[in-house]
Amino acid sequence: MLREMRDEDFIVSKTDLKGRITYCNQIFINMAEYSEEELLEKPHSIIRHPNMPKAVFRYLWETIPKKEEVFAYVINKTKNNNAYWVYANITASLDEKGNIVDYYSVRRRPNPKALEVIIPLYKKMLEVEKNSGVDASFKILTDILHDKGVGYNELIISLQNQ
Repeated sequence: MLREMRDEDFIVSKTDLKGRITYCNQIFINMAEYSEEELLEKPHSIIRHPNMPKAVFRYLWETIPKKEEVFAYVINKTKNNNAYWVYANITASLDEKGNIVDYYSVRRRPNPKALEVIIPLYKKMLEVEKNSGVDASFKILTDILHDKGVGYNELIISLQNQ
């Protein structure tokens, strides 16, 4: 079953540098269908959906260590094998010396029109990943960005704002 966020919902979580959940708000708990105890100190990948291209996470993990924020559309899997889409913003939290201390993410309801573009794109990327690997899937994404003459965040934000 596909679950949907409400327009007023914001999912908030923090992870340590190894991706373990250190904070999650009640909306996250409700959407993921886990208890807080089941989520805290677990890898954030506990909610990774198999329909999510690894190439998107590759981009994420190449970008946020450079202290740059990332916007992305993500499909998550719940404890009960349901799913939900989010429009995510992920940033690194810094200490007073500028060192990354953890990662912070705020997710909200994605624009349904954006998902009309993202779902077929992710399906194509997944097919390529299965047959040719993550590098080939990542190339699909970078080729689209090159053809459109935009950066990744610019594309994602424009889809959300359409």
